[in-house]
Amino acid sequence: MNFYKKLSPFYNLALFYFAVSFILRIVLFFHPITQSSFTIIESLKIFALGLVSDFFVFVVASVFLWLYLIFISNSKYNKPYGYIILGFFVVLFLYVASGKSILDEYGGALPKIVLIFIGIKTALFALLLFVPKLRDKIRYWLFAFVLFLYVLLILQNGLSEYFFWNEFGVKYNFIAVNYLIYTNEVIGNIMQSYPVIPIFSALFLITAIVTYFILKRSRNYIDNIPNITEKLKITALYIGLFIVSIIAIPTIAKTENSKNVFVNELQANGLYKFYLAFENNKLDYFKFYKTLSDKKAFALLKEQLPTINGETTTRKITSDSTENHKNVVLITIESYSAEFMKTYGNEQNITPFLDSLKQKSLEFTNLYAAGNRTVRGLEAVTLCLPPTAGESVVKREDNKNKFSTGALFKQRGYNVKFMYGGDAFFDNMQDFYSGNGYEIVDKSSFSPDEITFSNVWGVCDEDMYNKAIKVMNAEAKENKPFFNHIMTVSNHRPFTYPNNKIDIPGDIKSRDGGVKYTDYALRKFFEMASKQPWFKNTVFVIVADHCASSAGKTELPLDKYRIPGFIYDPTAKPVKYNQLMSQIDLMPTLFGLLHFSYESKFFGQDVLKPDYKPRAFIATYQDLGLIKDNVLTVLSPKQQVKQFDLKINSKPGIAPEYQIDFNEIPLKTERTDLVNETISFYQTASDMLKHKKYQH
Repeated sequence: MNFYKKLSPFYNLALFYFAVSFILRIVLFFHPITQSSFTIIESLKIFALGLVSDFFVFVVASVFLWLYLIFISNSKYNKPYGYIILGFFVVLFLYVASGKSILDEYGGALPKIVLIFIGIKTALFALLLFVPKLRDKIRYWLFAFVLFLYVLLILQNGLSEYFFWNEFGVKYNFIAVNYLIYTNEVIGNIMQSYPVIPIFSALFLITAIVTYFILKRSRNYIDNIPNITEKLKITALYIGLFIVSIIAIPTIAKTENSKNVFVNELQANGLYKFYLAFENNKLDYFKFYKTLSDKKAFALLKEQLPTINGETTTRKITSDSTENHKNVVLITIESYSAEFMKTYGNEQNITPFLDSLKQKSLEFTNLYAAGNRTVRGLEAVTLCLPPTAGESVVKREDNKNKFSTGALFKQRGYNVKFMYGGDAFFDNMQDFYSGNGYEIVDKSSFSPDEITFSNVWGVCDEDMYNKAIKVMNAEAKENKPFFNHIMTVSNHRPFTYPNNKIDIPGDIKSRDGGVKYTDYALRKFFEMASKQPWFKNTVFVIVADHCASSAGKTELPLDKYRIPGFIYDPTAKPVKYNQLMSQIDLMPTLFGLLHFSYESKFFGQDVLKPDYKPRAFIATYQDLGLIKDNVLTVLSPKQQVKQFDLKINSKPGIAPEYQIDFNEIPLKTERTDLVNETISFYQTASDMLKHKKYQH
């Protein structure tokens, strides 16, 4: 019984962690975004296997608690051991402070963080060594602080999982890993999106209360510090459980195999999901996915792109007309789902300008985003290749001198710029675009008088467009055509924008407001642009970067990838194009309209050509999909392949070309031809990048 009490810090924290996880699952189970009902078996799986997974994850996560507790003793302060240990800490502190330690090779803040930690540890050890009368009191407060940190992290993780689910409808994934990198923008986004002071005040208050009760039930550990025998028993028990946990966690994760994605997500442990996302940010297609021989993969690709040469996508694109070097403005709109627009069924009138502009444009009614992140949209319209596994090319180290839309414009003497109202450092945009020949115009280019409103993501869209007009007026005087790619920011949480612009106040932070203000700012831009001498000689390409949400019952819910897209030429007649197409086809189609003749490496195609075969690519960072012949084929890690028959779930009052809701029904008989075609696209794209065959 006495030994059992020595384990009290572990089991009291564990019980609290299980309680928080259970409550969180209940909340997410009934959350509005959880668009599913569950059978009794599925519910048992969610909560029972979820609890087992939580237990083993807690064992691994408590490694630091075990290390802290196991080194609590009085004997280490006895002579001469205490002085030897203190001397070691002092030497270690001086070594790190010298600026020549191994930590300095990594640069950044790491050496300072380690120095502060060692400094605090050295000071506390010296205090406990030289002032033994205060030892018990100091140890008690240190013990309380460690428990407080664990309780805080448990609660903080629960809150983070809730907010992440609220945004994406899943437990932690690859996006959460990215969020750790861009802390300034993300913390700023949280600060502006949620009532942070009340939330964190409540968080710290609850943490303090819970810590008080856990401390009360666990303080016997420091009141009667375990002897060496008891510590060995604790260590043996912990290491045994740790080893079992390392094996058990991934084994249990394999049971997350329901056809209903929400069952898998609710069953999963968020911390382990985060670990997996961190590990999988770089996915080698050839290691994790089903493959064909290179010869067969490129042979199948040649059926889609008949003029390619060998194991590459290089081919000649020829036009029978003279090239038209009109100016081009590409606007990628942040988080703009097709379902926001009137023709797709929205009755809130939040896109009045785009609803009217598309009637004057070449409108693509059946267009799918390549991914669910901004970098995927930017990759799609810039590199025109399918979304490969892992991180977007934009975020990779090998992201420069690629065959890009900008490169084709530069060959024709265009000024080429990427314009972004925020800090282009975010999402590695500056590194990618500058490394591919684009000039960068971002928030740092704005003078104070050019900024009327900004939030954590950058200046409002109106400010960006005002700046863009100034830049384009200057470019027009150079007697050179220009290609300017503008990325908007206002339609992003926290959805703040200037007041008194639209009938939804900017300070209530609503998504509908963000959408409507984005539409309003676009109208203002076109009003200004139409007054400029270069307007009638300019083609405008408008497309969403991705949808507002990617959550659904399946891995790749089609309605969460359907986006608006159109090409507006003030001198051209409106046309509606209803065939299935991908975001990667948009710019090659534009080049066709401009009659460009060029040597292409693009996977994207001119959809207006008679040899185009309708298909679309949609993906997450690990699930790679191809839509073709009313079938969705999905490639996943571990060589998994799934196929779904797509049945339209028609909504009354919406024209057939604007229906976006599909039931994804697992195919009973595999379409091997589509499986091989999907593999062909993604394998060859991965091959082109891996072997640097997609260079400019």
